[in-house]
Amino acid sequence: MNEQWVETTLGAVANWSAGGTPKATNRSFYDGGDIPWAIISDVQNGPLEKTTKCITQAGLDSIGGTKKVVPEGAVLVSMYGSVGRAAIARVPMATNQAIARGVVGDQVSAEYLFLWLNAHEGHLNQLARGATQRNINKQIVTAFPIVLPPATVQERIVEVIGAVDDQITALNTEAEALDALLRGRKEKLFSHYEATGATLPIGAILEEVKRPITVDPKAEYRQIGIRSHGRGLFTKEAVTGESLGTKKVFWVAPGDLVINIVFAWEGAVAIVPPEIEGYCGSHRFPAYRRIDGGDIDFFRLYFSTKRGTQLLASCSPGGAGRNRTLNRKRLMQSPIGMPSTQEQERAICELQTLEASLVAVRAEANRLRAVRVALLSSLLDRSIELADAEREA
Repeated sequence: MNEQWVETTLGAVANWSAGGTPKATNRSFYDGGDIPWAIISDVQNGPLEKTTKCITQAGLDSIGGTKKVVPEGAVLVSMYGSVGRAAIARVPMATNQAIARGVVGDQVSAEYLFLWLNAHEGHLNQLARGATQRNINKQIVTAFPIVLPPATVQERIVEVIGAVDDQITALNTEAEALDALLRGRKEKLFSHYEATGATLPIGAILEEVKRPITVDPKAEYRQIGIRSHGRGLFTKEAVTGESLGTKKVFWVAPGDLVINIVFAWEGAVAIVPPEIEGYCGSHRFPAYRRIDGGDIDFFRLYFSTKRGTQLLASCSPGGAGRNRTLNRKRLMQSPIGMPSTQEQERAICELQTLEASLVAVRAEANRLRAVRVALLSSLLDRSIELADAEREA
């Protein structure tokens, strides 16, 4: 190994400690508190400025007082649950005992330590043990290896990755703005149609399409699933007809509007895309087509609005998730405001354009995240030259 890069341990480059949890039943430890107190869900591989919960001075005193507060710049590592996930504290804060907190010395910058942990999250996770809840402990954290380049190189690596992070942050901001615009436009348009359009029962426009399958025990069948919150379809591994047993299944076709009747109340609605051909679904996934020949996407967009999701929920009686089955008859009897065909086409075009822009921005952010992972790994194992990475950044 190049003598300028030194292999050591996390325990040698930072002072590690663990936090504590004030007694949950004592509300005086929490109510009105203003001392940031981090829990596992706050540790999300990035800077941490605002914690989910705060505690009072009494709560802090109950777990050891000010020695349980780490300074700004401390590096946090989750030891339970999402083992190995890291964060940098941007304000002084306390944490619970499931988080290891490292305060760096002179050998390493907090930002470089965070990046090293970020790149080796999987390795730390593999060290977790436990039957009911996998975890690591402080000893495992302090013994974990780290390779340190000179301080100037640490700084340059942080700058290169920071430049990528800035691009990802900008794309995330753009995606949030597009998502808000899309949601706002959908709500405005469909509220307007409800107030001004011709009111018709949904069943006067949509009809259920059934394509029953006579199951061959020796054949294979590919099935679909439907994600909640309008997040589209997914496909499952092929199964044999024999494994389906007496289960009733039906063919679905590209262009069908399909609804998961068990989770319709949380927006489990999708359109079967062109590439999903030769797939089937159970009786829990009824398929619909428009009687009038109009664009079925009008209804997908409608069911993704607050009003549309509320309608699906009101037609799905019951309290628990799996007991809230969609009453299809009630849904078909429910009214919807229908604008002219021309206005439907215009609205669909506008909203699909916004959706496409949002998908593109999110895809680019995901691409950059993958680039970041590969780049960071290559910089830390020196499989690429830092100068080359700086030119690209």
